[in-house]
Amino acid sequence: MLRLEGVHIRQGDFDLRADFTVPAGARVAIIGPSGGGKSTLLGALAGFLPLTSGRILWADTDITDAPPAARPIAMLFQDNNLFPHLTVAQNVGLGIRPALRLTADHRATVDTALSRVGLPGMGARLPAQLSGGQQGRAALARVLVQRKPLIALDEPFAALGPALKSEMLDLVADLLDETGATLLMVSHAPGDARRLCPRTILVDEGRAAPPADTTALLDNPPPGLRAYLGV
Repeated sequence: MLRLEGVHIRQGDFDLRADFTVPAGARVAIIGPSGGGKSTLLGALAGFLPLTSGRILWADTDITDAPPAARPIAMLFQDNNLFPHLTVAQNVGLGIRPALRLTADHRATVDTALSRVGLPGMGARLPAQLSGGQQGRAALARVLVQRKPLIALDEPFAALGPALKSEMLDLVADLLDETGATLLMVSHAPGDARRLCPRTILVDEGRAAPPADTTALLDNPPPGLRAYLGV
């Protein structure tokens, strides 16, 4: 279980507060107006942004001050964060060992992950030789090899067309079914939240609210979310 206790994040004149729990294995969307703090929340959870106050716990272990690599979180960013000078296999291998000193077993794990996301035999290619959808799959393979119990997605599929994005969301759902990982997914698309996440955290007016039923929230949004969605 993920628990945020009295969390306060301050960046310049921007403040965000959060106090909630997410059960292990849950699939939770994070939505709200642009600039409201959705990515800030994920960044703090992953250890890239410090807390002003409060605690973050996973399975009753305090991870507030743990470095990103020591946290139980695998994060997929908006730009997929693939290194252009490394092969696809090397990019995925970074999820196992950042120094890329991979054993034969590690390389087999990379190959298996690439096959699982639909990229068999493409490990020797450079990211520029892949389509946008294939790059997203490679980044997802890197998340897969990390074998972390919590996956954080910061709109990695936002630039994809509807059909391809739908395919990627289905792939994420399949991987979650296999691993039982907890999902936190930032999204600007209510349809994506409805499709994949039964619960949703609304981030608005400096607060990340506790997870609520996605359907109920989107069918009867509060004023700030209503204005953002244009409904």
